[in-house]
Amino acid sequence: MATLNPTQIFLPGHCSFSGKRLALSSTFSGQVPATGLFPGVRVFCRSSYSVEVKETSSSSKMESTLKEMRGDGPSVLDMDAKSTVGGGVEDMYGEDQATEDQLVTPWTVTVASGYSLLRDPHYNKGLAFSEKERDAHYLRGLLPPTCVTQELQERKLMQNLRQYQVPLQKYMAMMDLQERNERLFYKLLIDNVEELLPVVYTPTVGEACQKYGSIFRRPQGLYISLKEKGKILEVLKNWPEKSIQVIVVTDGERILGLGDLGCQGMGIPVGKLALYSALGGIRPSACLPVTIDVGTNNETLLKDEFYIGLRQKRATGQEYRDLLHEFMCAVKQNYGEKVLVQFEDFANHNAFDLLAKYGTTHLVFNDDIQGTASVVLAGLVAALKLIGGTLAEHTFLFLGAGEAGTGIAELIALEMSKQTKIPVEEARKRIWLVDSKGLIVSSRKESLQHFKKPWAHEHEPINSLLEAVKSIKPTILIGSSGAGKTFTKEVIEAMASFNEKPVILALSNPTSQSECTAEEAYKWSQGRAIFASGSPFDPIEYNGKTYYSGQANNAYIFPGLGLGLIISGAIRVHDDMLLAASEALAKQVTQENYDMGLLYPPFSNIRKISAHIAANVATKAYELGLATRLPRPENLVAYAESCMYSPVYRSFR
Repeated sequence: MATLNPTQIFLPGHCSFSGKRLALSSTFSGQVPATGLFPGVRVFCRSSYSVEVKETSSSSKMESTLKEMRGDGPSVLDMDAKSTVGGGVEDMYGEDQATEDQLVTPWTVTVASGYSLLRDPHYNKGLAFSEKERDAHYLRGLLPPTCVTQELQERKLMQNLRQYQVPLQKYMAMMDLQERNERLFYKLLIDNVEELLPVVYTPTVGEACQKYGSIFRRPQGLYISLKEKGKILEVLKNWPEKSIQVIVVTDGERILGLGDLGCQGMGIPVGKLALYSALGGIRPSACLPVTIDVGTNNETLLKDEFYIGLRQKRATGQEYRDLLHEFMCAVKQNYGEKVLVQFEDFANHNAFDLLAKYGTTHLVFNDDIQGTASVVLAGLVAALKLIGGTLAEHTFLFLGAGEAGTGIAELIALEMSKQTKIPVEEARKRIWLVDSKGLIVSSRKESLQHFKKPWAHEHEPINSLLEAVKSIKPTILIGSSGAGKTFTKEVIEAMASFNEKPVILALSNPTSQSECTAEEAYKWSQGRAIFASGSPFDPIEYNGKTYYSGQANNAYIFPGLGLGLIISGAIRVHDDMLLAASEALAKQVTQENYDMGLLYPPFSNIRKISAHIAANVATKAYELGLATRLPRPENLVAYAESCMYSPVYRSFR
């Protein structure tokens, strides 16, 4: 980056510049001519990828500089056939004359004003550029004459979005906005979070991932495939932003409840990081979405001509582990110890192994295992206000024993142990899990995957969920199976037969995969159920009463958790931090929310909620000795709020 004297002025671009109309990008492709690119500016090569810009004299040097550029060549008054071809611009790099099999150099110069400024999503404000800014940054004539506020832009866009009938159209419109005006995108999302959250994330993002090859327009993150093996560090350095704080990475094998979507799973990291910025206040430039492409076992995608990933079966075993290990080492080497890596939508067999392997050496977090567990625990703590008792006094039955199910179960057991001072092993006995083969019991222990074995209790084998409900008689039923319509009428009626207020959590995403709908839960329980789901449902009218269902969305937890880790400079994620996040979220549920039957606060207050979660997480990081940012701020809530990214437009000099 250039260092300029005498007076440096910030311009919306890629380097500081002193009193000039033009600013150079800090990166070029290929060898850069050493001098004479612009009047009054001399460019010195540092390497084949960077330049240094220095002031040489005032603009009175223009003519001599032009002469230097021309050398013994023709003056501006001389014209020949060669220099007038193609609009009077000489094809100096031979791009127009090159044949298709010849190599050309992709020369680029970024100008921090004029037309290029309008094409830069980080700084573009559209019609919101003021009269003064239009003069200062050479925007006259490039925009219609009217100047509008960001608020008016926001109202216009929301009006346009509401005219779309298809959710995927709204998703694509939001992604287009993010690519042309970043601040307006986040302003829109923050101010209309309850309406737009289902658009930029679940359930719509699931359909977007399924059709990602068809709607793909421009890359929004890094794609690291088997082709990049041995070169991942170089690939990371290709990303334009260097100060990365949060990485969300997926291999696309288990996208929501939709299965293996391969490379098209990129929609998930992109969506998650949009929420990190909008809900948790992490700077967008500090976020990096990554997809690890090792192939796909989805035959439909492999035969799809628009599929954007590797056309091969998934790599497994040592080949897979080596690629992931190279990625994790490269991340730490390139971004340092304190970059948060969130694993997202990995298949069960890889998710647990990755978390166990890197949890002690990197700052890592698995949202499917730990984030889901934390948000569900918060909902259960809140539910106790409605059903009474403590966690240890209730019996839990899960449908689904994968990442989410076992992760939630373990965090519940940890919280039970913490509250009652009993061993975790003892607390686990209050929690039962049903997988595809039935109730997990001791007689199945030898054939169980390692993460299911702690939940194998003494009981006779049971093959169906309904029989398990009748036998175990749980007070709380939790679905994390990814299989829709599995909480049948008989199951809900059985729950209601021995519970005055059965707690039913249908957590699977997207909506089509939910174990039951809100309407089914309330109707089949005669309006007595306390219900929450992973995807949103509209309010339900039943017997003259309106029922509002809560959404156990991970977006309550991971943005605040990430912010807390960053502001404390944490180097590891500890289970106690997850418990701290759950406790902070549960405390944000008001009596008014309880009166409506809600287990979670409204998303309209999500930034305030995230600040409190961040403060709780940071407090725990300092208590555990895992924080590196010293001295510790006195008021962590206020400090978290002060660190949050604001999407309000900035004024340019």
